[in-house]
Amino acid sequence: MDVIRFTCDTVLSDVHLLMPNSQHFMVRLNAVGQPVFISRFKILKDCDNFDGKESYQSKLVGGNRNESHDPSEEPVEVQNCKTTGDSEPCNESVEVTVVQNLDALLDEDGDLDLIRRPLDASDTEQLEFYRLMVHPVILSKGEEGTREVEDQYDSYPDVIRIEHTMATPLEDVGKQVWRAALLLADYILHNHFIFKNCTALELGAGTGITSIAMATTAKTIYCTDVGDDLLNMCEKNVTLNRHLAEQMGEIQVKELDWLQSDFCLDPEFPYSWSEDEIASLHDDTTVLLAADVCYDSSLTDALFRTIYKIMNNLKNPSTLYISIEKRFNFTLRHMDITCEAYDHFRSCLNDLEHITDGKTKFTVESVPITFPQHLDYERFEHLELWKVTASPVST
Repeated sequence: MDVIRFTCDTVLSDVHLLMPNSQHFMVRLNAVGQPVFISRFKILKDCDNFDGKESYQSKLVGGNRNESHDPSEEPVEVQNCKTTGDSEPCNESVEVTVVQNLDALLDEDGDLDLIRRPLDASDTEQLEFYRLMVHPVILSKGEEGTREVEDQYDSYPDVIRIEHTMATPLEDVGKQVWRAALLLADYILHNHFIFKNCTALELGAGTGITSIAMATTAKTIYCTDVGDDLLNMCEKNVTLNRHLAEQMGEIQVKELDWLQSDFCLDPEFPYSWSEDEIASLHDDTTVLLAADVCYDSSLTDALFRTIYKIMNNLKNPSTLYISIEKRFNFTLRHMDITCEAYDHFRSCLNDLEHITDGKTKFTVESVPITFPQHLDYERFEHLELWKVTASPVST
């Protein structure tokens, strides 16, 4: 299962692409036959010292960059031995690396024999943490695999475990973990006091990792998306992470289809809404979340219609936090590299801010990405976080 086969419509999140294979553990096949993995995201304790621009992979495998080193291996400057006709030394300098006993670094075949850095205590602990118990298991569609791998991490209160798929078609991208979701989870974990005991609604929750982060501080979270298989995976992730807090907020996994005008009220559907839940949503919700859900123009339009409708009907003033990754693509229509999905998102954001319906005023502002990382991923300049505040218009 280490080899990922791509088709013309396959999409793979950079989070999974950069994550070492040792962090993925296949546990089952979902209802449509896709392999389902469990990945672990460790909440960083020294987040204030974590370099947000450092790559995810180098953070994992690079070891301690502040360790002592041999000064003899430092680059040094030496003057070029050439002189001018007046015997004045030339100002040219070259940088060379002093290597002593080069022959000692070669094996008997003449190949360079690298000397590995000895493992220190932190390396040993990290290797122990990522070691997996592997058992051969034959899986069928919809069948559960071994759960031993889950149980052995119940003692780690600082690890978020997420079931997800990899290399999915575009319509199943919600089954993967995306960087913008980790960015929004970072913001929540760092500003947990803002969301203390609130009621929150997440739109397009996907695997549910952002709702799980919110549950460490909020009272109630409505974690919503569409599709039986995706909602089932999301509910499994909620169960997997009950260990994160003794008094973890209540996460209710519900279906919310942006293309439908009403809530699903079918009592036969496990993720439907009751009248009381809809009333509670409108009476108590003060925070809305959306993470990396604007990748298709028609869905983005539907999202903003849903945002407008819900925030307009909430009893209390509310705030939406929406994260996005700016993605560049070459398009035949423009014969150039563009950011069509991002540009359409910004256009919708601008339209929302300038709505004059006489009922609700929307205020849009960009949130600086200066808060520290609490989760280990590659944070770069094309990740953005936006804040939309909705308040009633004074009459």
